[in-house]
Amino acid sequence: MDDPLLTTPAGKPRARALSIPFDGAPGLRNAITDVAGVSVGSVTLISGDGPLITGRGPVRTGVTAILPRPPADALVPVFAGFHSQNGNGEMTGAHMIAEVGAFTLPITITNTHACGIARDATIGWINRVQPGGLDDAWGLPVAAETYDGFLNDINGGHVTAAHVEAAIDAATDGPIEEGSVGGGTGMIAFAFKAGSGTASRRVRHKAGDFIVGAFVQANFGKRRNLTVRGRRLGEAFAEPALVERTPKRDKSSIIGVIATDAPLLPHQLARLARRAPLGVALTGGYAYHSSGDIFLAFSTANRDALTAGFGATAEAAFLADSSLDPFFDAVIEATEEAILNALVANADMTGRDGNFVPAIPRDRLAALFA
Repeated sequence: MDDPLLTTPAGKPRARALSIPFDGAPGLRNAITDVAGVSVGSVTLISGDGPLITGRGPVRTGVTAILPRPPADALVPVFAGFHSQNGNGEMTGAHMIAEVGAFTLPITITNTHACGIARDATIGWINRVQPGGLDDAWGLPVAAETYDGFLNDINGGHVTAAHVEAAIDAATDGPIEEGSVGGGTGMIAFAFKAGSGTASRRVRHKAGDFIVGAFVQANFGKRRNLTVRGRRLGEAFAEPALVERTPKRDKSSIIGVIATDAPLLPHQLARLARRAPLGVALTGGYAYHSSGDIFLAFSTANRDALTAGFGATAEAAFLADSSLDPFFDAVIEATEEAILNALVANADMTGRDGNFVPAIPRDRLAALFA
C-alpha cells in the first residue's frame, strides 16, 4: 500500500516524497481529515482546448467541499473564527462567524464566479438530506473562492448546483486528492501549477493529544518570491516559464481552512486563523494588492455546548490561552506544507487560449534536498 504521507490516493507524489524536511509530527494521513469527523470531497471539471468561447470552454475548474461534521450532523454548529489577511476575495458567512463565533453546514471552495452557486447549492443539499431541517432555522453556508480565469472559462457557468452537491456527497474522511482537483483545478501559485493541498500536525498537551489540520486552495505568489524551507528559489526556478497568450491577469488568492479537535473558543480559533498567513509567508506569499487571503479555523469539540436548547445554560471546555503556542506552530507548519503539497502533486496544464502553466520541476526540487 502506498504511504499516504508520500503519495496521494491517485499516486501523485507529495512534498515529503522529495525528501523536503518539515517541522512537527504529521497525523496519520497528513491531512485535514486526520481531525475525527472532518471529511473532504471534490468534483473536477476539465474539458476542451483552444480559444475561449464563453459558455463552452475550455473548462478547468471544479468545487471542493469540507464537512466539519459527518453529514448527519451537518446542522450541528462548530465554534469558529476567521481572519482576512488581504480582503480582495470572498468567504460567505463570515459576518455571522464574527458575530456568534460558529457556523453550520459544509464549507465549499470554488472559482470566483461560482461562489454564489456553491453557497446556494449547499442549502439545496441540506434540504435534500435533512428535509425540514431548516424549517425553523436559517442557513448561512461558508463558500469561498479564488480566481481561475487564466486557464478556465470562468464566465461560462460550468460549475452547477449538481456539481456542488456531488462534491459534498463524495466527501471522505480518508486520504484526499491534491493538486489540480476540485476548486483547485485551475489555480496557479508562483507561476507554477497549484491548487488543492492539505497537511496536519499532532499537538501534545497536558490535556491530551490533539490534531490540527490545514487545507488550502493555493492561487497566489510571484515566482521571484518562491521559498521552500527557507531557500529562496525564485531566480533558480525562473524556468520553465508560464506562457501567456492572453493579457496578463494579476488576480491571486489563497483560501485556508484550519480544523482541530482541541477544545477552543471562537476568539482562540480566530487567533489560529491569524497564524495561517505566517505559513503562507514561509513559502513566499506576501498578500499583494489583488490577493484575497482569507482563513477560517474551526473546532469539532464542545458539541454539547453548541446544541444547548433555548434558555439553557451551556458549558464549554477550553484550553488556556497561555498554552496555545504549540497550536500556533501546528497551524503555521501545516499551512506551509499544504501549499507545497499543492505544488508538488501537480502536472503541466494548458487552458483557455493556449495559456500554459508548468508544474514545479520536481526533479530539481528533490535534488536540492537530497
